[in-house]
Amino acid sequence: MNKIPYPDNWYDINTTLYNRSVKVISTVKKMLSVKLKLHADTQVQQGDIFLFNHFSRFETFIPQFLIFEQTGAYSCAIAAGEFFEEDTVLAKYLRNVGVFPHDHDRLFPLLAAQVLRGRKVIIFPEGGMVKDRRVMDNQGRYNIYSRLSGQRRKQHTGAAVLAQGIEVFKAIIRKTYADKNQAQLLRWKDELRFDSLDQLLTSALKPTLIIPSNITFYPIRSSENILLTGVELFADNLSFRQTEELLIEGNIMLKNTDMDIRMGIPIEPHKISNWLNQYLLETVTSRFKTLDDVFSLHTSPKNWQQKYLGAYFKKTANVTRDQYMQEIYANVTINLSHLASTLIMYCMEKGQQKIEHQCFFTTLYIAVKHLQLNSKINLHRSLLNPIDYCDLSSGTSKRFEHFICAAKNADLIIEQENCYQFLPKLLEEQDIDEIRLENLIAVYDNEARPIKAVRKVMIQALDECGHIDPQQLANWHFEDECRDLGCERHVYSNRRFDDINEHETAAADPSPFFLRPKIGNGIGVLLIHGLLASPAELRGYGEYLVQQGYTVMGVRLKGHGSSPYALRDQTWEDWYGSVLRGFKILKAHCKHIFVSGFSTGGALALKLASEQYPEIIGVCAVAVPIKFINPAFVLVSLLYGANKIVDWVSSYDGIKPFIENGTEHPLINYRHVPVKSLYELRRLIHDMDEFLPLCKIPILILHGDQDPVVSVNSALEIMDKLENGNRQLNIIDSNRHGILMENIGGTWSVINDFMISCIAETKGVIVSPTNNIQVEKNLPLMACGCDHPPDPAS
Repeated sequence: MNKIPYPDNWYDINTTLYNRSVKVISTVKKMLSVKLKLHADTQVQQGDIFLFNHFSRFETFIPQFLIFEQTGAYSCAIAAGEFFEEDTVLAKYLRNVGVFPHDHDRLFPLLAAQVLRGRKVIIFPEGGMVKDRRVMDNQGRYNIYSRLSGQRRKQHTGAAVLAQGIEVFKAIIRKTYADKNQAQLLRWKDELRFDSLDQLLTSALKPTLIIPSNITFYPIRSSENILLTGVELFADNLSFRQTEELLIEGNIMLKNTDMDIRMGIPIEPHKISNWLNQYLLETVTSRFKTLDDVFSLHTSPKNWQQKYLGAYFKKTANVTRDQYMQEIYANVTINLSHLASTLIMYCMEKGQQKIEHQCFFTTLYIAVKHLQLNSKINLHRSLLNPIDYCDLSSGTSKRFEHFICAAKNADLIIEQENCYQFLPKLLEEQDIDEIRLENLIAVYDNEARPIKAVRKVMIQALDECGHIDPQQLANWHFEDECRDLGCERHVYSNRRFDDINEHETAAADPSPFFLRPKIGNGIGVLLIHGLLASPAELRGYGEYLVQQGYTVMGVRLKGHGSSPYALRDQTWEDWYGSVLRGFKILKAHCKHIFVSGFSTGGALALKLASEQYPEIIGVCAVAVPIKFINPAFVLVSLLYGANKIVDWVSSYDGIKPFIENGTEHPLINYRHVPVKSLYELRRLIHDMDEFLPLCKIPILILHGDQDPVVSVNSALEIMDKLENGNRQLNIIDSNRHGILMENIGGTWSVINDFMISCIAETKGVIVSPTNNIQVEKNLPLMACGCDHPPDPAS
């Protein structure tokens, strides 16, 4: 069938159909598992021509939707001419939502008219899907593989040519206005469908801006999915290319894939600075009356002057093209798979075919910490939130495990004893339609390669791995604990949590703290605060301990110091994870550690003691909750169960998700207790029956005789369940719960005496004559002159 000729004046956007399409996309987006995240400041409002890299077909529908969602502006796009060869339903739809065929003779004038009217234009300058993400050759020049020619070619200059032409036409309008040619201005107003001359002139005064943008998908998966299965039911004999694309596209849409769209620095078309070129341009364009005249400089110049200008514009378009492609690729959102792939390919290229597990884990962690300091690199949120990457150095990161599993399934890596063995397939050439299935490591490496700093940092981290100072790692881990609080506060500061947050009164600094004495005794003390509180609860006690020569780490239990909603989302195992991380930080600085915990923190301290770590020499547990004064606590499990049922069958959070808390310390504690957290405390109390008998080190149990919250009988029950011989019980005369924070009855001195006795039981100790504190013999003193947390960047 013969191709239907295109009309000279393309169809205008049907705004009703466009708006309806946006609603459909919005509805479909909510049904899909892909998570769209737009990173932009004012680019969406300022920009005229938006450029995107091209990796999947799914992404071609998204920019228009996001721009409309952000600004209400309509966008035009370009599609292959084959979609318009017949007058099909699809062709009609595309025409009516602003899609232009790439082979239309008047493509540039038509798009320029749309931009002048305030519409946006979406362009994919790579001209096709770059499945291998290889956008640079071995010499570092930008180019991509062309399916048509089978060769590598430069990315397209169309966006630069379009922007140049628009700027030239705007200059013509301004010159016409200066010459007071009212008749010509009115003709342009009518042709461009402006309501007034003011609108025309406003458009002519606005600079034409190109917005280079990058779309990064993470993770990329190639496993079977329901989309491929569904298509195979109705279509026989799918080609390999179709199958591959359905695998990738289906996983992007259906399997929790992050789609980060990051807009870069706006780029203006190349300015003419040479006076001769400027004079020539003004002379030639003085006779131009239409947009077609402007773009004819590229397509059909009529004299030597136009040929010269056309060649000049072609040269400057190449410069602008290189600028926006560099900006597109510089805005890749770097994730863990990029880092791991870059490391693997670097090792393979230098002939290193294996790496020890721990070296791999530590190298990745070191690289993350270095990259966090580089503001020019855009890191995926999983590399900024410690909850996602803090397990890297121990090799238990779920994201890393997913990456390694995919690499094993693709026969790129195998494990041998304590090493990862890299296989030759990593360096083999793959067909463009196979590489995403056969070698995702190469795809990730290619995507990150334009950002030279990433490769440089990975090489540096690998070099540092073998001799990294354990205390430097500990300092980074402490920074992660502080960073975690910031991330948690950010998430739970959303307005949807205001019903509880706005009634909270806690104002004390909830940050974890690490305190070092000016002259240390080599002993560390780990402090664990109670439920609903924060490290601020024990900060005063920590400063007292530092004066005694101890190095002190005050942990922040997950969910505390941010919002009761954050606490509601944690389990007691999450709290204990915070304790373990604090312990590991402290033991990098001290060979011997004493642990003190208050209330729920006391229960967690006893759990830590049951693990029988050799560094721990004693534990003090204060006001540990087992039995409560308020008998209603026994109903917590019933209330929590009712909340869960309501949550399952409706959109509500339960019958009563929070209980008001009359706290002794309103500047530190939450005023609302999540019922879920009381349930988690019940679980912890239940598990104490199992771990208390495992505690073998010296233990001191402290409790107020008239504690208004936790019954003193709790202390007696704990003593009965402890089976070690070195356990002590001390009942303090107090009608307050917070006896440790308030140092009631000389609590600090009581604990101090017990700590001295614990230190005395360790081998090879002497008595310090200055403060009567036991110090390990021959242990070098820590002469750090700071009494505050170490600088995370140090």
